[in-house]
Amino acid sequence: MARMTDEEADYWDEYYTKNPPKVSGDGKSGFFMKHKGSVVILDDLSASYLHARSESSNKTPSEIIGELVRKELKAAM
Repeated sequence: MARMTDEEADYWDEYYTKNPPKVSGDGKSGFFMKHKGSVVILDDLSASYLHARSESSNKTPSEIIGELVRKELKAAM
């Protein structure tokens, strides 16, 4: 992924300061909503893989992990 310019970073900082993301609070919207305070620790190889794949595919690590999980679940069925 390309790095942001200072101007882009300033824009997004101001934007999200004035417009914080809304979360449902329903306990169903994403991992951290369901598991408050949970942190996943990765080994160096996994972290390097996610970082490289993220940069090459312009996807977030969460998107990549989601794809991998769905692929594994599909293979198990």
